[in-house]
This record gives sequence, structure tokens and C-alpha cells, in this order.
Amino acid sequence: MKRAYRIYDVFADKPLAGNPLAVVFDSAGLDDASMQRIAGEFNLSETVFVSPPADARHSARLRIFTPRQELPFAGHPTVGAAVALAEREGASERRMAILMLEEAVGAVRCAVTVGGGAGFAEFDLPRLPEPVAFGGEPEAVAAALGLGYHEIGFENHGITAWSAGVPYVCVPVSDLRAAGKARLDAALWRRMAPQAGGIAGAPYVYCRETINHDHAFHARMFAPDDGIVEDPATGSAAAAFAGALVQHDQPVDGSHRFLIEQGMEMGRPSSIRLELDLSGGAIDAARIGGAAVCVAEGHLFL
Repeated sequence: MKRAYRIYDVFADKPLAGNPLAVVFDSAGLDDASMQRIAGEFNLSETVFVSPPADARHSARLRIFTPRQELPFAGHPTVGAAVALAEREGASERRMAILMLEEAVGAVRCAVTVGGGAGFAEFDLPRLPEPVAFGGEPEAVAAALGLGYHEIGFENHGITAWSAGVPYVCVPVSDLRAAGKARLDAALWRRMAPQAGGIAGAPYVYCRETINHDHAFHARMFAPDDGIVEDPATGSAAAAFAGALVQHDQPVDGSHRFLIEQGMEMGRPSSIRLELDLSGGAIDAARIGGAAVCVAEGHLFL
């Protein structure tokens, strides 16, 4: 059977930047093992499989796989799949759409604009960030990242762990130099990584100093258990990071927008837009947005 697919670079508005994503259309009939093997064949950080929704009022059902496991939710597959579906339906014309995408985490509402270049999608977080228990000592975290203890933390930011569907350990570091030095020792990390929903929390390294001056944070993410040495753009990590940001920075009530740069050290610059609505010092709602551009298409003969 021929199954159409496209490759998108996500969280970037030009090719060969951002985070690559394979979008497999017409995936009905593929079993779990086949999807996992196809994701391994593409060997990108994630592959998303599109099939008809369970609820006819929704746009599509998505299954998201890394080269090694299925994820209940991920940001760049959500953005990339939303843009791909809107572009496929509307061809090259300029259009806006609201899509409801069924993921294992729940239904995800996406606003999409396509036509005339890179598409853009923004989705409502299906789950707001919640704290995850983490007992790793700062000295151990520093050692696992190849950093000195003195390079961990800035201002009042300390190590915390959060999940908005996928767990991450948010590790603040002093500056861009420290962020650039980070190299994960996967064996050391596995000894302390927290578990949530059967998924090990990966380290999300961030600092206030940025390369792009219109961005608020610089980030890196390492996920060895997913077969990913480093990820160039991680929407689910930005969603979890929202919890750390609010805890440490305590922004005033109202709406806030933050741009997070990632992938710089990999030569794949990415930009993730995080929007937060706060009330009473807590997150009422949050959204993740970014651009996506198609760089290839073809067929699987499976």
C-alpha cells in the first residue's frame, strides 16, 4: 500500500533549521509495531501518524513516535501535523483554520495559518504543567551534564521537574557559555531521572542569556532514552518549562508571551513561542506556537 508522507522542519520558517518531522498520512491499518519500525526508518526525533478521528467533529487522530517509543504528546509533531493537514487540504491558497487533533494526551485545539511560505500553528496545552518529584542533587545533575556545580542556577532559578504530558527536569545554568558546554552522560542521568507516566524525565537546560535579543530564554534538551542525543526544538519541554518559569519569575496576572531559542549549538536554530494567561499567580491557560516548512514529500510502500 502507498502511504503519502511529508517532511517538515518545525519551529523554523526556513528549510534546514528547526526540528525535522515526518508526517505519515493515511496511516489507518498500521499496527503499533509497524509505526515504531517506520519511525525508526525515518530516524528523526519524532514521526507522527495521521488517521481518521474517533470523534467525527475532530480533524484527525495523531500517534507520535520517537525512534524508540510512543509519546502521549509532543509539541513539534502537533505544530507540524497541523500545518501539514491545513496545507494538504487548502493546497497553496492562503487560509486559516481551527483543527482539533486527537492525541493520547487528549484533544488538542490548534489555530493554523498556511499559504505563501512557511505555515504557522499554535495549540492550546491539553494539560497545564504540574510538578514532578525529583531527588537529584545539583552536584549530581552538574556531573551528568559535564558542568561544574557553580554553573548550575541563576538568580533565584533552581532545578525543578515538571510535566505537561511529558516529564522534564528544568536545569537553569548561569549563561550561554555554560549551556554550550553541556554534554549529557546518559548512564549518570538514568540513575536519577524521574519517572512520570512511564516516561523518564529528560534534562532541559536553559539560561536567561540569549543569542537572539528578542528571545527570553536559550535552551537545550537531551533525550538519550528516545534515541536522541540532542533535540533542536522541543515544544513539550517548553510546555513543562512554563511551570518553572512561573514558579521562579512570578509574572503578574494577565497574558505573557516568551520566545525560546533552541538548536543553536546543533546548527538548527529554532524559535518556540510560549504564551501564558495567569490569574491569581497561577496558569489559567497556555499555548505553544511556531512555524513549519515542508522540505520533502514521498510515499511509503508499506
